[in-house]
Amino acid sequence: MVLCQGGEAAAVPAAGGKEPEVPPSQEDGAGTGQPCLCPAPGMEAAGTEESRVCGCCSGLSSPRCCKALGTKKKAACPGLGLVYTVLSAFLFSVASLFLKKIEDVHSVEVSAFRCVFQMAFVLPGLIYYKTGFLGPKGKRIFLFFRGFLGSSAMILLYYAFQVMPLADATVITFSSPVFTSLLAWIFLKEKYSIWDLLFTLFAVTGVILIARPPFLFGSKVAGIEGSYTDHLKGTIAAITSTVSSASTFVILRKVGKSVHYFVSVWYYAVIGLIGCVIALFVMNEWRLPHCGKDRVLLILIGLLGLGGQIFLTKALQIEKAGPVAIMKTMDVVFAFILQILFLNHLPTWWTVGGALCVVASSSGTAIRKWRQTLKKAKQNEI
Repeated sequence: MVLCQGGEAAAVPAAGGKEPEVPPSQEDGAGTGQPCLCPAPGMEAAGTEESRVCGCCSGLSSPRCCKALGTKKKAACPGLGLVYTVLSAFLFSVASLFLKKIEDVHSVEVSAFRCVFQMAFVLPGLIYYKTGFLGPKGKRIFLFFRGFLGSSAMILLYYAFQVMPLADATVITFSSPVFTSLLAWIFLKEKYSIWDLLFTLFAVTGVILIARPPFLFGSKVAGIEGSYTDHLKGTIAAITSTVSSASTFVILRKVGKSVHYFVSVWYYAVIGLIGCVIALFVMNEWRLPHCGKDRVLLILIGLLGLGGQIFLTKALQIEKAGPVAIMKTMDVVFAFILQILFLNHLPTWWTVGGALCVVASSSGTAIRKWRQTLKKAKQNEI
């Protein structure tokens, strides 16, 4: 059931953080001021034919605040979800660029600031929707590991951004869908076909082209930032971040829609902040930035990261996951453009080749999953 007032539907997010679809209201119903309970689309009320119209519309020649069931819902703006995805990719890429520009702040401290922004955003939502702070009892262990692995992925990724080229680190993270399929096969017993194996090999090839290990490419490696040791550390951090991120997706699949989206993000932020603070004190790296520019960049990184996550969430709410995953490859395009324009670092052909392999792998995985979803949906309709 959906509560609507004055002709405007007020949708309450479901457990998965997605807003349920409701019949769009008509403008001539505004001002009735009478709340009504409208049956959800596709649900037939028990009784006579008049039950197809909600109570406040009965007796009227045409429904005002609600449309009768069976009428087509007004189509949303076509392509809006993909526009949200591009905006999300752009904001994430700019945040990564600002991270490269910070000179005197450790990546773990940057992650701590990001977690603070996450908590500030999620806390009002937890209070408003009365979800609680701990989640369902049987799901708390999964939420803990989701928070631990998710925050670890963020810290490792930020470290990779600081010690290796921006485009290289971004490309490696795009092998996440391939690792997600592999882990889902291992832990969730999902199907893993020869195509999945092929996409995995493509992703591994792309990572090797970016890392360029000396035993394959010789002792002189061109096109890296700083020493090859830092480049190798950044590559390992980016790969570990990717595997941790894939693990969080598997955990979220296991949890399903039984846990509200805000609770999941809350665990991510709280556990990440605690871990960052402990790590900073152990490494004796906790300090406020000396430069005013670094302080501004820290705030912007938090805001841009939060904005990117909001746009990505909205995209997944109104668009299928397959097109969103494909359009998200714009992250790589933006990373290359920003690296060339603002960091004066031209990517090597090895990096371009690795990027093509990884993007092809992640896009192929997304397209295949999308087609499987559409096929199951058609079978369910039959």
